[in-house]
Amino acid sequence: MIVYNVTVNVAQEVAAEWLEWMKADHIPKVMATGHFVNSKMLKMLSEHPDADGSTYAIQYYSNSIEELNNYLNNKASALQKEHIDKYGDRCLAFRTILEEI
Repeated sequence: MIVYNVTVNVAQEVAAEWLEWMKADHIPKVMATGHFVNSKMLKMLSEHPDADGSTYAIQYYSNSIEELNNYLNNKASALQKEHIDKYGDRCLAFRTILEEI
């Protein structure tokens, strides 16, 4: 199993709206691409006390690296642009690819 992990630090002033948008709109759109079999959203509990905002990890599970690469090459850019257009620098993301062992 391949895990596409998107870690996002969300500014406090948009956190509630962002969380609802992710659950109702963005994650369903990613899943509708057909390249993932499951997804999970997690909130980091071990934030630094002085941290601004909250950090989340959204994990998308794919059966193969080929499926993930197909998503990355054909679908990811448009969905990432939508996120950036909506939240700009109030949500900072980085992505990692993991393999379940």
